[in-house]
Parts: sequence; C-alpha cells; structure tokens
Amino acid sequence: MDKGIGLYPLHRCKTIHLVRHAQGVHNVAGEKDHSAYSSEDYFDAQVTPLGWQQVDHLRNHVLETQLLNKVELVIVSPLLRTIQTAVGAFGGGEDSNGTDATPLMVANAGSSDRPAISGLNSPPFLAVELCRETMGDHPCDRRRSVTEYKAMFPAIDFSIIESDKDVLWKPSPRETPEEVAARGVEFIKWLWTRKEKEIAIVSHSGFLHGLLSSFGKDCVEDIKKELSIHFKNCELRSMVIVDQGNLGTDSTETTNYSGKVPRGLDHPSD
Repeated sequence: MDKGIGLYPLHRCKTIHLVRHAQGVHNVAGEKDHSAYSSEDYFDAQVTPLGWQQVDHLRNHVLETQLLNKVELVIVSPLLRTIQTAVGAFGGGEDSNGTDATPLMVANAGSSDRPAISGLNSPPFLAVELCRETMGDHPCDRRRSVTEYKAMFPAIDFSIIESDKDVLWKPSPRETPEEVAARGVEFIKWLWTRKEKEIAIVSHSGFLHGLLSSFGKDCVEDIKKELSIHFKNCELRSMVIVDQGNLGTDSTETTNYSGKVPRGLDHPSD
C-alpha cells in the first residue's frame, strides 16, 4: 500500500470550505500605499463595488455546484467585509417584499448600495472571533460593536462573542505569524465541538495563511506548497480535516449500519 494514502472513518472527518473576503476598500488603498493599512480612514473596511461583483461570481459558483445545499453552517469573522461576503455568497438571495423571515442583511448595509439579503433557505450564520484577521496596528482589522452589526445583519448569530465592543484589537503590537497560527489551531480544535460536518468559513488572508501553515507538515512538498499559497480576494478552497487524535464528540457516523437486526448466525467466511 502506498504510504501516502490514508483511510479514516467518515465520522472523524469534516469538510470545510475556506473563503477569503471579497476586495475591500483597504485592499485598494494598501496596494497603492502600504501605509494606508494604518489609517483610520479604513476602520472595519467594507467591500468595494468590484468586491461585490466577486461576491456575485462566488454565489453563482456556490449555486452551480450545489454547495449551498450541502453547507450546514457558515462561520464568519465579525468584520464588515467578511460578513458582507458571507451573506452575499451563502445567503438566501435578494429579499423579496412580503416575506416574514429576518433578513441576513438589511438594504445598503455598510455603504453597500445593495438590496436586503434574505435568510430564507440559507444555512445558519455564526460569528466567531477566533477566525478574525491578524490583530493590532491596522484599523481595518478592528471591529465595530456587536450592537451595530446586529442592526445591519439581524439573522446572524453573535451570541458567542463575549464583548459588545472590540476588546481583542490593540494599537500595538501587531500579532505575530506564530500567534495567528496558534489561533488557527485553536479554531480548528473548536470546530470539533460542532456537530456540523460541512462548514463554510469566511475569513481573511492572514488568518487563513496562518491556519494552513500549521498543517501539512507530514505531506509531500506539492501539498505543502498548495497549503502555503495566499488566498486571493473571494477565493474558495475546499478541504477535509481529519480527527486523528480522537478529539471529536461523535462516536458514530449516521450512515453506518451495525449489521443484521434481529441478530442471527453469520454466514461462515469463504
């Protein structure tokens, strides 16, 4: 047997769909002048008009591949650009008049000039601080209050965020790559406490790179290189994570079948 092939019980695996947010106004400014990332002008930066086009293309992909029907949960970093990307790609589509469902996004949220987005026929959305962007120094990575987000994105669950105000972001020092990577490992371990098996995660380039850099060390070079590539705006990559250390909470897979019921004599082996 090729030692590069692994075999694992399905209930010890999760499929995750990692997404980097669409282009934000800070990305445009930062490409012209890197010091712009330190400007308060880009506090909690929103998605650009081009970024919304990227979101629309991603949504088309999500629909065409039936991914929206498979995802059981959308986890989103609680920053404006990630939330806008998440609801645009995985939400219920444009909110039609006359529906009673709580919208995922109200019209024009975050200076978006976009119609409201419905929560109908969409997976649940959960905001999680562990998957935020590298923190410190850059105001674009500082979040606004949960109260403000709830007004713009009423159907998103912010309940596991402990503080209304951002108490994690500090002006300095900026998180080191090693600290971001450690946060990524903590995030993956937390995922095992969730019952969902197929999860979309909308986050940031720095966090996703830090998370992936913590894995793949036992893989061949080509896979290591694939994991180390930085995400483009609105890029989606699907991966499987495996619980090799019996960390998970599920003891059985729902598709497993225990055998003959009622019990009887087994046929002898050939």
